[in-house]
Amino acid sequence: MPPLLEVKGLHTEFRTGAGTVRAVDGVSFAVEPGETVAVVGESGSGKSVSALSILRLVADPPGRITGGAILFDGRDLLRLTEPEMREIRGRDIGMVFQEPMTSLNPVLTIGRQITETLEQHQGAERATAARRALELLEMVGIADPARRLRQYPHQLSGGMRQRVMIAVALACNPKLIIADEPTTALDVTIQAQILELMKSLTRELGVAQIIITHNLGVVARYASRVNVMYAGRIVEAGEADDIYHDPRHPYTIALLGSVPRLDQPRRARLDPVEGQPPDLTRLDGGCAFRPRCRFAVERCAEARPPLAPTGAGSHLAACFRSAELGAAREAAE
Repeated sequence: MPPLLEVKGLHTEFRTGAGTVRAVDGVSFAVEPGETVAVVGESGSGKSVSALSILRLVADPPGRITGGAILFDGRDLLRLTEPEMREIRGRDIGMVFQEPMTSLNPVLTIGRQITETLEQHQGAERATAARRALELLEMVGIADPARRLRQYPHQLSGGMRQRVMIAVALACNPKLIIADEPTTALDVTIQAQILELMKSLTRELGVAQIIITHNLGVVARYASRVNVMYAGRIVEAGEADDIYHDPRHPYTIALLGSVPRLDQPRRARLDPVEGQPPDLTRLDGGCAFRPRCRFAVERCAEARPPLAPTGAGSHLAACFRSAELGAAREAAE
């Protein structure tokens, strides 16, 4: 059975006064029906631009998709007309944005923002859409949903607004939901509630999900497969267990080393990822992580390592020394 979503060699660029920024540089990954896949990386790695590219929401100018294919349910989204894409957005692919206060329309009631989606994509009558909106707010755990439908976004808390965004994304029973840093603006307790809600709803409804995050804790608990991005490229990909227990790229190792863990003694220090992300307008032909990598060798400056199998199932890494890193970890254990 083919994947629900298959991204192949995606390239997205932004034209700026300083030069062309290759924000997404040959990214490829797939999402199976009902699967949760995570895209992880620090700010500026290309995670959110990848998501916007899938939905063809990259503003042109200054951005543009310059190459690749995005196959969704057998159709290449890059070949569809804009009216055809509008039908897919919201109906077949739902989106949960990072900051709901800027994503929800401040002058429309919560109820109208949900019913509008149902009327647009499913041709629902106003009364039918209103009943469905009430059901959706109940589904996402909002108390007193009938009253909330009449309220505006500014009258709701951050957690409630994010629940509304999830309700809007689920309104038309999509096959895929893309969640772009869905808990960044929320406190820790509400973050856990939102993530558990998304996990339970996607499993119950059989919806596939892409979670875009910099939070490795989110990845460990909610994703089955992980794609680690750096400087616009995927540098490591595989099952979540492989990424956590047998990382093969120095960047992934550095990310894991910078995360506090409850099973470590209190005296254990965190190892920050030294240096700064590269200037994407001035990338050379070598590995982009090389200036920050303690494992770099001369070869890393001469060529860009391809994303290649590590020998462990579907585990891939873009590092010339991935086999050595795995052997060193095994020896240490």
